Amino acid sequence: MKSNHSEMESVHYCFESSNTSCVKLVYPTTIRASLYVLLGATILLTVLGNLLVIVTISHSKQLHTPTNYLILSLAVSDFLLGAVVMPPSLIRSLETCWYLGECFCQIHSSIDILLSAASIFMLYMISIDRYVAVSRPLLYHVKITNCVAKYMILTCWVFSALFCFETEMNSWIIQNFYLTQLNCEGRCAVLQNKLSSTLSSLFVFFIPGLFMLGLYLKILVIAHKQARSLQVTILTNMNREKTRIILSKLEQKSTRTLGIVTGVYLSCWSPFFIYIIIDPVTGLSTPYMYDILLWIGYLNSGINPIIYSFLFIWFRESIRKAFRKISANFNY
Repeated sequence: MKSNHSEMESVHYCFESSNTSCVKLVYPTTIRASLYVLLGATILLTVLGNLLVIVTISHSKQLHTPTNYLILSLAVSDFLLGAVVMPPSLIRSLETCWYLGECFCQIHSSIDILLSAASIFMLYMISIDRYVAVSRPLLYHVKITNCVAKYMILTCWVFSALFCFETEMNSWIIQNFYLTQLNCEGRCAVLQNKLSSTLSSLFVFFIPGLFMLGLYLKILVIAHKQARSLQVTILTNMNREKTRIILSKLEQKSTRTLGIVTGVYLSCWSPFFIYIIIDPVTGLSTPYMYDILLWIGYLNSGINPIIYSFLFIWFRESIRKAFRKISANFNY
């Protein structure tokens, strides 16, 4: 009897006074404090990094190009993800309960799905833009205009909204008709069955991800051919060894940049989308893993300003000019 009593005392609930409360998983104080600092820094990186991209592109007319419009839209979705979605998700993940009400839970989940999908889809559009720029350099400005870029952005948001609606409707059906035993006070999660989780992962990640990877591989092949063509052209004006060094550097830089783009993206989101396929098979019994992999996916939104903007010369110059203005005003 004594052991049973102590076992019951160790069980915590989101709402102790409620008979329908969810069980609360309590982290040790040291681990929880460390996670608050770590995830809080991730949110800060996401918000400030993407805000800097938004301000830089918006206030510089010479940066109003199709590629930069796509980057701007990506930065907006990532900024909103960091400013609106991540803070409540931080509390939910570390407190392991939802204390912000059922209505806000629905709003938060919808915005989360919408912005996460929009961020991913925007990466696909950027890969298409880069492929056209490399494969058809002379026709790029004819094929990809500012107007075309805006249609590409609109397409991303429409597909994201449709995916969000489908996911939320499916979750509502599962929760109310198939998994009523999981309903408890303090839970805020998007539920999926085997079929819906597989289809959503294929539609949002795996198929477009393979498509994007294929485009980048084609870019590498095209860049290699262009480098060889360039070698033939300039051999008459430059010795072979110097040409080989220059071409080697160009190929290394291209490979490194594409490796960062594809590697970070796939590394951040692959574990999450693989997990949501496997999770329904395991009986929805691994809440810790879901939160861990979700935050790894969120991290991609914080890294995007680095891999898509900090590597651009125009962005570094804009930062220097901004700091010079701030310094001049301060000294004045």
